[in-house]
Amino acid sequence: MAKNEQILRLKFIEILLRERKERGASYEEIEEYLEEKFADKDLGEELKFSKKTFERDKKAIADILGFEISYSRKRNAYYISDEELDSSQDSVFDNLLLVQAYRETRDKTDIMFFEDRKSRGLHHLHGLVHAIMNRNLILMDYQSFAEESKNTLVLEPYALKEFRYRWYLLGREYNNNETSGSGAALQMKTYGLDRISDIEIKKKFFKKQPYDVANEFSDLFGIISKNKHALEEVILSFDAHQGRYIKSLPLHHSQEVLVDNKDEFRIRLTLYPTYDFEREVLSYGNRVKILAPESFKNRMKAEVKTMLSNFE
Repeated sequence: MAKNEQILRLKFIEILLRERKERGASYEEIEEYLEEKFADKDLGEELKFSKKTFERDKKAIADILGFEISYSRKRNAYYISDEELDSSQDSVFDNLLLVQAYRETRDKTDIMFFEDRKSRGLHHLHGLVHAIMNRNLILMDYQSFAEESKNTLVLEPYALKEFRYRWYLLGREYNNNETSGSGAALQMKTYGLDRISDIEIKKKFFKKQPYDVANEFSDLFGIISKNKHALEEVILSFDAHQGRYIKSLPLHHSQEVLVDNKDEFRIRLTLYPTYDFEREVLSYGNRVKILAPESFKNRMKAEVKTMLSNFE
């Protein structure tokens, strides 16, 4: 793992170039920015930076974050193209910073306080990534929250997806009698990694069918399938204080701001209002109003009435 000083350099370089977008920054501007950051923040680390170091940093950013830093000779500027920018990479780098901070403070128990949580099944990640990349069938025991006991499943693993700090396997049950290329719709399901046990990567391979994970989930909130839901425009109104949080951390990539003033923050979302989204809206209590559609509003009204009856 990179040393503290290098990790800080990589993060600051990334922040600067993201802020500058296509305009980018020259080597001299990057060096000046790093000097200011290391001095102003009193980081307790000595900045070691040169053009040779910068070349190594660019390679490290590509290896760790998966995007390239480009150079424009015309502008004499380094930049990250729009195609390279991906918010999921932020999460990866933030996790690296968290690990590094933990290493620094693990003997000082009064500095960082982590939330107590059970295993998220992340020890399965390596094996599952291997199976997905190589198209190996997997045999696993799985116990959903709805079941009293474990089920043994043979799955075709397709992808991994994170939601609310939990990771899920997207896969479908293997059918040995299925005709290759039958054209039937893929019956993809999600499996929480924390509920998987006794996983085995089989030597048998499966033929992967076309399945666009990003497209499949683009109009969803969470990991629950759209099922019988219709794609709808949902309009929500928050009080101004809650609106600041919604503005800084949008509920969905389709979020469009309709009203933003001292009294109200109103947004429009285009998505399938599934169970996951319903729970999210209800979590805001009296700080949110559902303005449209009427069907979603009535569904939530019925839910709130049931909740009230539980307190009688």
